[in-house]
Amino acid sequence: MTYVEILAGGKGTRMGNTEMPKQFLGLGTKPIFIHTIEQFLLLKEVDKIILCCSKEWISHAEDVIEKYIANKENVFVVEGGKDRNETIMNGCRYIEKHFGLNDEDIIVTHDAVRPFITQRIILENIEAAKKYGAVDTVIPATDTIIESKDAKIISNVPLRSQMYQGQTPQSFKIKDLMEIYISLTEEEKKILTDACKMFVIKGKNVHIVEGEVYNIKITTLYDLKIANAILKERENK
Repeated sequence: MTYVEILAGGKGTRMGNTEMPKQFLGLGTKPIFIHTIEQFLLLKEVDKIILCCSKEWISHAEDVIEKYIANKENVFVVEGGKDRNETIMNGCRYIEKHFGLNDEDIIVTHDAVRPFITQRIILENIEAAKKYGAVDTVIPATDTIIESKDAKIISNVPLRSQMYQGQTPQSFKIKDLMEIYISLTEEEKKILTDACKMFVIKGKNVHIVEGEVYNIKITTLYDLKIANAILKERENK
């Protein structure tokens, strides 16, 4: 089975003073996260979609899904966790409890606020996760990356040709992901930035799928303006 987990648990503090978390804000005529879910619903390769959000927004998310999504029988809303990786684990535990798990089941984890995900990226994630067990979506870095350990002085300038910017989806064999997470120490959990880092710090290979520049993450009001412009251009075409 191929599961998709849409991560919608963030509070969106960088969006400024908004009445709701960023994933529930409008993009065109629909909330951002609805655009995201719709891209996965287009694919027969996706069996079930799990939307993970904070407890206080579950009812709202269910109401919005009821309003905008017709074929919602395989869309489920689940409570997230205290951070990104605990949220992913909550989704995995829900899958295990309600549907069972086998060795070949995979999960495609994706930010709710990346609504311009393409079918090509999704399908390549599914294929690579089945083949390799762990995969990240990235694009080559176009700017030089500067490292500073104290936020004052440059400590390193890595080779740009070896640098990539991470996007989502990040996709995994579910059993492997859960086993690696359980094996982490509390100190290792503290330094996690995303799910792929679990595999890296445990010495496991994470393969790469090429993303797209327009697979943007809507984090600020400026990003939302850009997203509305992209959407309008697509609608005009």
